[in-house]
Amino acid sequence: MIEGCLQRSLGGERLTPEEGVALLASGDLADLGAAAEALTRLRHPEAYRTYNIDRNINYTNVCCANCDFCAFSRRLGSPEAYVLPRDVLLAKVADTVQRGGEQILLQGGLHPDLRLDWYEQTLAAIKQQFPQVNIHGFSPPEIDHFARLNRLSVHAVLERLRDAGLGSIPGGGAEILVDRVRRQITRGKVLTNAWLEVMRTWHNMGGRSTATMMFGHVESLADRIEHLDRLRRLQDETGGFTAFIAWTFQPAASTRLRVPKAGAFAYLKTLAVARLFLDNFPHFQASWVTQGLKIGQLALLFGADDMGSLMLEENVVAQAGTAHQVTLPQIRAAIRELGFEPRQRNVFYQLVPQRG
Repeated sequence: MIEGCLQRSLGGERLTPEEGVALLASGDLADLGAAAEALTRLRHPEAYRTYNIDRNINYTNVCCANCDFCAFSRRLGSPEAYVLPRDVLLAKVADTVQRGGEQILLQGGLHPDLRLDWYEQTLAAIKQQFPQVNIHGFSPPEIDHFARLNRLSVHAVLERLRDAGLGSIPGGGAEILVDRVRRQITRGKVLTNAWLEVMRTWHNMGGRSTATMMFGHVESLADRIEHLDRLRRLQDETGGFTAFIAWTFQPAASTRLRVPKAGAFAYLKTLAVARLFLDNFPHFQASWVTQGLKIGQLALLFGADDMGSLMLEENVVAQAGTAHQVTLPQIRAAIRELGFEPRQRNVFYQLVPQRG
């Protein structure tokens, strides 16, 4: 059955959810990887593989949600709680631009007091000083929170943020898009349909976004495939997702979720199956941030066509105790070692002109 699934996928046939579960349950990592790489080369015969340069700016760690997997958030009033002053935030953007970045990833906790005008003013200040920078900001849980806090529709919130300078939306906060799982690991945050509705609304406005999956905690293999199936159906409807990014949950003493850590085998297998199952997604990113550079490089042979971001700053995963760091020369060398030309791209997967 496994060989037949792989052959049908390479032949352009869509895998069923049942076949997806069977592939995830298979222990044949080599065959899965070979099929995923073959499909990637069919979709991306280019001589290059890409990467991005951006900075993850977490504007606040204050959050009214309660997620068992999070080591980053703090309650309002905590001595460790913060909201970045605007001049500090703008300095971070300036440093990103000076180091060759053309995008920032702007995300934070679900702050109970910051109103929508604070976010509009922040976006406008960034665009005024750095009009060339794309703001990839505010995951669906944040957008849904803004709408509820300000008693506005999701569409109205997105319109106002877009008009203030928002360029694209990250796929954060998806975890596993199965309500039973979500209720088990998080409270006070969007459920599956609300997450998808934010993305649907944004796509219907002409916007683009990424999609993610954090796995390796309380979900089953069938839950992972249900997550992928929900994304695939929305992509059929809107075509608004540019890329899929999967990573493993990082258990640590600072998180309340106690599960064995998913390793490279589970990561590479899930990435390969995602490439085969999500036949309408154009790009797949490697997750060197959670797996390290060598496994991130290997991901380019298991379905990924992009090394992801250099990520000049990252706080959320680091708070959970994972602190993989790489330099731009290391990312470029990792791509070259596999026989590809390294090329910088933006969030829309347009190549950035090479310098020098």
